[in-house]
Amino acid sequence: MSEKQPHILVSAAEVSERVIVCGEPNRVNRIAAHLSEPQLLADNREYRVMKGLYNGVTITLCSTGIGAPSAMIALEELHQCGVRQMVRVGSAGALQPEIELGELIIAEAAVRDEGGSKAYVDAAYPAVGDRELTQALVQYCRDAGVPHHCGVVRSHDSFYTDDEARLCDYWHGKGVLGADMETAALMTLGRLRGMAVAAVLTNVVRYQQDVKAGVADYVAADEAMAEGEARAIRAALAALTR
Repeated sequence: MSEKQPHILVSAAEVSERVIVCGEPNRVNRIAAHLSEPQLLADNREYRVMKGLYNGVTITLCSTGIGAPSAMIALEELHQCGVRQMVRVGSAGALQPEIELGELIIAEAAVRDEGGSKAYVDAAYPAVGDRELTQALVQYCRDAGVPHHCGVVRSHDSFYTDDEARLCDYWHGKGVLGADMETAALMTLGRLRGMAVAAVLTNVVRYQQDVKAGVADYVAADEAMAEGEARAIRAALAALTR
């Protein structure tokens, strides 16, 4: 397929089979700093697409914006371009007190508390990460001595709901590690499309910390969280080029 996709504005000829996705367009730039020969391919709406080389392997980068719908558009169009392996490098708010700022959460599976994936398949269908990609993320963290936590995360559609504190307490009680807005949708749709999808998330809000204060800390590029993001990027690149 030579024509460009309607939202990410790239064609199959420009995209590699291995891709890192992230929410924030500027994070694409920070990931690209780890690559050689980085090249901007497209920049449209929330979708910034770049590519470059890591250990001689071509890696495509694509931002998805916030939330499941825009992330699923990116996945669908990347799939049309031939992408077969995808790692989400994202952020999450901790739901367990032992997870410190900047520490990594490797999602083995996700609670489907977002609406996007339910447009595709009943909520009983599980959101589960690809076993080999997930294990590669874990192995990198073990080998590099990176603090990390493995388990289930929860993906949702808003952290400004009136009932947010009760929801966080409920999922805390179920042992869920953290909350984000995209992982469940990407894992579900990736599985339906035959793609290997995994996710590594940097904790940017401590459990029971005020969300606005936590996000403000992250925007201010707190040192621990910036280093956590860099570790997540290195883990994703190592997993995709294993």
